[in-house]
Amino acid sequence: MVVMVKDSKSARHVAAAVLLAACLTATAQGPGSSSPGSAGQPPAGGITSSDQNLGLVVGATQQLSAPGPSTSPQGTTTSVQDPSYRGSIVRDKATDGVIQLTLDDALQRGLRNNLGLILQTSSVMSANGSRLQDLQKLLPTVTGAAAIQVQQLDLAAYGLKFPGINPIVGPFQTVDFRAYLSQNLVNLQAFENYIASRHNFEAAKLTAQDARDLVVLTVGNAYLLCIADAARITAVKAEMAESKVSLDQATANHDAGTSPRLDVLRAQVDYQSEEQQLISSTNQLDKDKIALARAIGLPMEQKFELSNDVPFAALDTPDPNVAYQAALKARKDLAAAAETLKGAEASRKAAFYEQMPSVDVAANYGDLGQTPGHSHGTYTATGEVTAPILQIAKTHGDEQVARAQVDQARAKLSDQQQQVNADVRDAILDIQTAAKLVEAAKSNVDLAHEALSEAQQRFKAGVADSLPVSQALATEEQANDQYISALYQHNIAKLGLARALGVAASDSKTYLGGK
Repeated sequence: MVVMVKDSKSARHVAAAVLLAACLTATAQGPGSSSPGSAGQPPAGGITSSDQNLGLVVGATQQLSAPGPSTSPQGTTTSVQDPSYRGSIVRDKATDGVIQLTLDDALQRGLRNNLGLILQTSSVMSANGSRLQDLQKLLPTVTGAAAIQVQQLDLAAYGLKFPGINPIVGPFQTVDFRAYLSQNLVNLQAFENYIASRHNFEAAKLTAQDARDLVVLTVGNAYLLCIADAARITAVKAEMAESKVSLDQATANHDAGTSPRLDVLRAQVDYQSEEQQLISSTNQLDKDKIALARAIGLPMEQKFELSNDVPFAALDTPDPNVAYQAALKARKDLAAAAETLKGAEASRKAAFYEQMPSVDVAANYGDLGQTPGHSHGTYTATGEVTAPILQIAKTHGDEQVARAQVDQARAKLSDQQQQVNADVRDAILDIQTAAKLVEAAKSNVDLAHEALSEAQQRFKAGVADSLPVSQALATEEQANDQYISALYQHNIAKLGLARALGVAASDSKTYLGGK
């Protein structure tokens, strides 16, 4: 672009504007820098989903603004993408003070109030209700009735005519107190339907237990995000202080006539960029705290502070094969899938038994008379054998539907077993990779800080301008972002391993605490 000006004064103004724009562009595009819209976030990469259950993969960098781990509805568990796991019910009222929220307190609140777990618990009640309904079809059914009837009959209306006899009978009354009994003696279809509903009930209970792991995964991730945001704010404040030192030095040098105006402009851009970063990082922390409050059932107006920082703690990763065998025994979603398969097999048997005869009995006993004092015991007993004669299409259709459900359940169970194997191995790789990233990122932070100190000393001594200082500030910001991201990745990877092994709800402290 060519700018034409008519006088030297305008030329100076245009040159200053172009120079300032160039400084802003260089700072915005420098390594480790973030735009205001992406403040509080490490460079591109993001938390991806290693499978449909964990939603955790360690990358070189990641997106820290997501309110929870990402999972898919398919796989071995209910999805954390389900909005219910990021919601909750609020049981308590907000207090005036600021509460100190520990990680353990957040997890316990989530296990009490998280909507996803509450809905799964309701599903258990529903499955138990279906089981009891099917059980009743196998048990005796007893009912009672009391009736008083007054009537007058016209025998002629029924074709009964006798010479000399009045066809009108009555009025008269009858009193009847009676109990009724019905029972399926032999009904194989009803029996297998009950077996299927019992397995489905067990599957629902196991799914609800597995949902506790998902709640821990969601709440733990939300808490760790807030910790990362707070760490980023601390880092940005430190960077602002260092940038202010450079700005003051550049201003002093310029006032003394030993430094050009360019150094002051560059330092001002650096300082204002850090101010923008602080604003964005603070906003991101506030938003992530809202997401955490939603997941654990805190009122939106309740003020709270995080009282745990969950520092880096190395974790000895287990052998993948040994860990996989342990996961097969501990994962509740696998056990639920196995129960679902058993229920499908029972439903297939029930479909086959549709063509088999059933034996039922029905009986009643009671007192019948004109008054309770003038009554006699009466009873009726009936036995019935019922057999389908012609319903071939329905029977074969029901069998095919049930057989398809069995095949689907068996295939899903097999796939889930392999997915658990992948979950365990992915989580172990994530931990190992994240530990190396933490080590490398920590070294980068130390080196970047040393480089910044060296650049500031050279600028103060007048042997260099402020450009190396600006570049060193950008490098330090990038190093801090990568270190914070690596710490977050490592903690999430450890939480992911606990989930992969099926012990997140019971043993998350051990994994987040390290050895």
